[in-house]
Amino acid sequence: MKQSRVAPKRTLLTSALLLALSQPLYAQQTTNTTNTSEAGQRSATVDEDARTLDTVVVQGIRGSLTSSMNLKRDSQGVVDGIVAEDIGKFPDTNLAESLQRISGVSIDRSLGEGARVTVRGIGPDYNMVMLNGRQMPASSNGNGAGVSNSRAFDFANLASEAISSVEVYKTSRASIPPGGIGATINIRTARPLESEPVINVGMKAVHDTSNGNLPDSLQGHDITPEISGIFSQRYFDGTFGVALTGSYQERDFGFSQVGVPNGWRPFRGDENNWGTIPQPGTPGSENITNRPGPTDIYSVPQNLNYSVNGVQRQRTNGQLTLQWAPADNVTTTLDYTYSENKIQQQRNELSVWFNFGPSVSSWTDGPVAAPLIYKEIINPANSDVSMGGMRLANVNENKSLGFNVDWEISDALDLSLDYHNSSAETRPDSPWGSAGVLGMSAFVRGDTTADFTRDFPVVTIALPPGVSQVEPSQALVSGSVFNNAYNKSEIEQTQVKGRFEFGEYSGLDFGASYTDVENRTAFGFMQRDTWGGVGTAADYDDSIFTPDNMGEYFESFSGHNAPAFTDRFLLFDFDRLRARAAELTGHPEWYRAPEAFTRDLRTEEKSTGGYMQYTTTFNWSMPLNLAAGVRYEKTEVTSSALVPTATGISWSAANELNLNFGEPGFATLRGEYDYWLPNLDASLDITDSIILRGSYSQTIGRPGWADIQGGRTLDQIVRVDGGTGTQGDPSLKPLVSDNFDLSFEWYFAESSYVSVGYFRKDIENYIGTSQIIDVGGSDGETPFNLHTPVGGGYWNAALANGCPQADVVCIRNYILGNFNGQPGVTRTGTDANGNATGTINGLSSDPLASFRITTPANKQDSTLDGWEFNVQHVFGETGFGVAANYTIVDSPDLNYDNAVLGGQFALVGLSDSANLVLFYEKYDWSVRTAYNWRDQFLSAVFDGSGIPNPNYVDDYGQLDISIGYQINDQMSVQFEGINITDETVRVFGRNERQTLFATQNGPRYMLGFRYQF
Repeated sequence: MKQSRVAPKRTLLTSALLLALSQPLYAQQTTNTTNTSEAGQRSATVDEDARTLDTVVVQGIRGSLTSSMNLKRDSQGVVDGIVAEDIGKFPDTNLAESLQRISGVSIDRSLGEGARVTVRGIGPDYNMVMLNGRQMPASSNGNGAGVSNSRAFDFANLASEAISSVEVYKTSRASIPPGGIGATINIRTARPLESEPVINVGMKAVHDTSNGNLPDSLQGHDITPEISGIFSQRYFDGTFGVALTGSYQERDFGFSQVGVPNGWRPFRGDENNWGTIPQPGTPGSENITNRPGPTDIYSVPQNLNYSVNGVQRQRTNGQLTLQWAPADNVTTTLDYTYSENKIQQQRNELSVWFNFGPSVSSWTDGPVAAPLIYKEIINPANSDVSMGGMRLANVNENKSLGFNVDWEISDALDLSLDYHNSSAETRPDSPWGSAGVLGMSAFVRGDTTADFTRDFPVVTIALPPGVSQVEPSQALVSGSVFNNAYNKSEIEQTQVKGRFEFGEYSGLDFGASYTDVENRTAFGFMQRDTWGGVGTAADYDDSIFTPDNMGEYFESFSGHNAPAFTDRFLLFDFDRLRARAAELTGHPEWYRAPEAFTRDLRTEEKSTGGYMQYTTTFNWSMPLNLAAGVRYEKTEVTSSALVPTATGISWSAANELNLNFGEPGFATLRGEYDYWLPNLDASLDITDSIILRGSYSQTIGRPGWADIQGGRTLDQIVRVDGGTGTQGDPSLKPLVSDNFDLSFEWYFAESSYVSVGYFRKDIENYIGTSQIIDVGGSDGETPFNLHTPVGGGYWNAALANGCPQADVVCIRNYILGNFNGQPGVTRTGTDANGNATGTINGLSSDPLASFRITTPANKQDSTLDGWEFNVQHVFGETGFGVAANYTIVDSPDLNYDNAVLGGQFALVGLSDSANLVLFYEKYDWSVRTAYNWRDQFLSAVFDGSGIPNPNYVDDYGQLDISIGYQINDQMSVQFEGINITDETVRVFGRNERQTLFATQNGPRYMLGFRYQF
């Protein structure tokens, strides 16, 4: 297909550079970057004269940077990218790690490596990912903990070895399927008829130092293998081609984490509620230092948790591509892409739970205060020291089958047909479900102090007289949860595209598409809240447990070895402990995940679209290139949700109540929307080396899957102060963004340039979260009208007989001790702490329970803007070079206000970022150091409490290095180091002292070789 943008003074040089690029894994495509956005269109044929130009042959790091520069230089709109050599030379484990080197692209890390990308402050859910121009499905099950709302593509599933290039379209165009507000990311794979024949294989040995910083029972192998290879050949005079790529990787690693996973409960200083500190003049108020003011916001921790985690991952990637050109003007392509990412995780924990009894505390200054010291008084010392354990196992599987026909009907008209059927599935990979948790306790906890003065919180536990430390003989099973989470997304898409050329400088691109997306996210769980214990400690063999000290596994944090740290905990054999609990209860079904789902969201989106785009070049003294287009897109949404029907509330633990559910049923809702999406791109070639570029486009971002669920769901756990739930709305409108870009680019030397770009996004229909309080009644807002024993007749009798309002243990003991056998009250016995066990049900005479219902809503419009600065320079023939970029992103009203309680309108992922790459490449040596930095950013607007609270990821910088040596024409060897300075990750809440998570990972090193036949 002919060029849609003409730049006659550069075409020959650019094509020759692209052709000349080669690298160890596979030959670079000879694709004219002007046409890369047109999925399925034939790459422009490189002039035969260009094939003979040996003066511009550039290989290795410099060659890849030159190719990336030319992609940016010759593109329509603002486009950045990475070619295969670049990916191969970066010390990166996957595509996300590679993409973060591009200006404006930041990543979210999961399990120590990049997973999802944020572009120009727009989070992962609003960035479209394509494979060879085809919209790709995405799946996630939230680590086995619930239904998934996310549309974000997980790049951890893809190995970088199998990819030829990645293009990041920061401005939209009519030919691109809608869905990417931040950017559209197109992953390209090698095509045998467009690449030089190649056969090679590579192997790596991986040493992850984090694996050695784990208890022996959680460790994997110190050295794990990676292998990859490619076979690409042409046959029958170059009319038939076969390309087969594959890779297999194993990685055994771990991480240690401390935090408050169940969140922080925020209050106003003058508030009197469950969890608040005593008001002035009331008992206990004398124990408060630097009390928050009446209008200050302060927060108290729900728990404090330490965990050690061992992870094993096996990732398999492969692609088979067949191409046949039956005639000079027809090319057909059939390709199949497969990826499988298996993850197993084992966890052991030490944790304490705060019941908000009498306390001693000291506080930071307001107006948003956090505790420096929070001490809960527990006397006698018979509360629980919890030492939970988890087994998580899931598999992510991606499949994509595609067929494409390119037909050059005449010199003026080209057509292409592209069809693909793709799926992404995440499912449990264990007989016990996607995630199983056993809570194990020793009831020896007295006064419990949490010190939040440092980044690493330290807990101090007072033990009973005569007890010096926690012993195996004191431990028994308490609560348990076994989850079964599932997510599958399928896309069937047909695209017809064409281009009609009016002459040498003008043309019309046109096309139509139909896309059917089906997404299912489901979740089921078996939960046993036997916090008083299953049996007695004497019922468990002490050999199940292994004593250890948690501080040994947090060496990267100051304070891990503090004398005040009560870090003794018990590791345990998960399978033996699970089997023993099942034996003691006589109910093995309680200790495995259920087959049935309690939540099941099924959504179908059918989209039809069409577009036209006119391109032309005015060859004035300064050539002006224009592209103007429009796309029409209509989407119909049908969403069904399995809605559990709550029938009552039972009080079965001191500060927790549980919903009772009847038979669930599906509820179905529908919605639709349509949009005209225009785009205009212009670039002015001021000189051969200076370009001024401007763009305008309108894009949409679709709501999350749970946001558009058909129905309302209540969470099973209800606290004393009420319950939580969610509801969706399929009629939600997508985000609509008007995007403006202006950039200046100066290509001042070979392989060197500087650029400055300004961008602005005016966003409408931003989908935020709101929280409504429902108390039921005749208005029908809450369909279940559930009665709670809190505040009822039995409750008030306990208060009248001396139980404090905040002492739920006293109230519960009184009710079970004095009203056993009365309606709704059943006592079953006494636990090891002397507390009554049994169930208290809500009666029709009791108050209606209140529920905080989280619901999505199209909120106010807003704006964000920013600057991108890029510089790349190769210092002549010295072999040295540098590439650096810095991105500034800001918004006047998309930030979270920490001093405001309740749901807020805030943009997740907004942050500045920077990259610096230094390299040397000469005399068969290739050395690169890469530093990536991301400023503090908001990662979520709810924490583990279920209450609207901000989650901030602290600023983070990571240094990576790679060193390669070309032994001969066939053999090369490479050493890579990831996070060599052992950086840690920290997440906090409204105040920096409100630690949510602090995580230690560790450096990772790889040594490998590649042989080309």
